[in-house]
Amino acid sequence: MANCSDFLPWLGPDVSMQILMNLDDPADLVRAGAVSRVWREFVIANGFCKKLCLRMFPEISRIAHVVELNNPEEPLEVGSNSSSEWGSLKRDHRVYALFLAHSFTSVKRKDCISDAISASSTDNFPEESISNTLEPSDRIEEGASYWSSEGESNPAVPETLTYRLVSGLCVITEINIKPFQAFFQVGNPIYSAKNVRFRMGYLKEPLEAGSDHMDEPLTSHRYIEDNFIPTYISPDFPMAQESSLQKFKLPEPVLCMGGILQVELLGRVQRQEMDGLFYICVSHVEVVGRPLSPTFENEILGKSGKCILKYYPNIDRSMSPARSSEDDLNVPSRLRVFRLMQRGVRGWEQMFINTWLGYAAVDDDYESDDELVA
Repeated sequence: MANCSDFLPWLGPDVSMQILMNLDDPADLVRAGAVSRVWREFVIANGFCKKLCLRMFPEISRIAHVVELNNPEEPLEVGSNSSSEWGSLKRDHRVYALFLAHSFTSVKRKDCISDAISASSTDNFPEESISNTLEPSDRIEEGASYWSSEGESNPAVPETLTYRLVSGLCVITEINIKPFQAFFQVGNPIYSAKNVRFRMGYLKEPLEAGSDHMDEPLTSHRYIEDNFIPTYISPDFPMAQESSLQKFKLPEPVLCMGGILQVELLGRVQRQEMDGLFYICVSHVEVVGRPLSPTFENEILGKSGKCILKYYPNIDRSMSPARSSEDDLNVPSRLRVFRLMQRGVRGWEQMFINTWLGYAAVDDDYESDDELVA
């Protein structure tokens, strides 16, 4: 196989580009870059990993550039010569490939909410504040645990709940919401919304934990309204008038860049008997996803909305679990590829070809340079 001619030069760059652009599985792109030196250089030079990231996560377009921190191989300054340009291309290839790996193989969590920031209205503060929605149960020792909006005569008036996520970079797959059932009212009414929509993004001016903006409900909500910039808006989902944890799975995984999530509750369905007004009440909100910190972080660059993607290889190394080759053989090949990417196996491309594809050998002149050292 090593003596066979490489068909990439024969096809030419344009046709080869069109073929590789059709790869929509990160593992296939990894395999393509592991075939030979020619393939590897072609994949790196054309930024296929970044392009695949953009197709899977359009929010990536906000990244101005990437940096590796605490990495002795990271260039100290960017020059115009070809060697520094090639070094930047290799860095981008490595970082975006590992970004894909973490986005799909890191542990999925159901507790991606860090703080409840604000609600568009609250009927009785703090007894019915948004912070109650962080509790899984709607009953605590002191009584009921839930958030309640103010009453409205118009059932079309919406409400918004704003949360901070555990990481400035999170891949979110679903949001789960439990409407509150007022077990202390006649008929046990359920104060659900008619529909729900989700917005993710960042704040133009970061809100620090314990900030004075969070002390008063109205002040905190105005601050969020003035500073929140959405980078993703979901379609509307119908909400059932049921007191159960309802799962709203996003059409595709979404990269939340900035760590702010808004739950928009659209339409009211339950009128309170004592005052004849419509309310929305929520017992619990749960966000399911994969936080990418501390391995990856993003820094918003002022009001432009652009950001820097920061990769910490030393943290990634220390967090990567050691697994035996026997363990690896018991999982699907796609996950094996990503584990190699995450663990930073030296010469991982050649190991993958020789060990798992079996039928191919890398060109004798092919030099692996710790391409995806994690």
